[in-house]
Amino acid sequence: MTSKTRQWVYGIFAGLGVVVTWYFNLEFMSQHEGFSLGAFIAATHVNAAATSIANDLMVVVLVSLFWSFLEARRLDMRHWWFFLVFTFVIAIAFTYPLFLLMRERALSKQGASA
Repeated sequence: MTSKTRQWVYGIFAGLGVVVTWYFNLEFMSQHEGFSLGAFIAATHVNAAATSIANDLMVVVLVSLFWSFLEARRLDMRHWWFFLVFTFVIAIAFTYPLFLLMRERALSKQGASA
């Protein structure tokens, strides 16, 4: 698979990540007359299954942020903090594929200059 193809795939997944998360975020905000972080977090712990998924996702989020920070430094990718902010403001389902897309571009650029 070429770098360009990977970039397209990551871009599609980033777009999908916005759609599949924000549909439900907007539904939640509609049901609660706005956004309440406390209500949102409480809703992720309504039963053992939801708590398991929420905790599982939080570990994945933390590990991906840790790795992406190190990888961004290694590849001299600027503005890594955007990914940190977007993870909690938009969704990890958006920012992780977006980071992979930007990482692929950085790798491609390094390969072109080598």
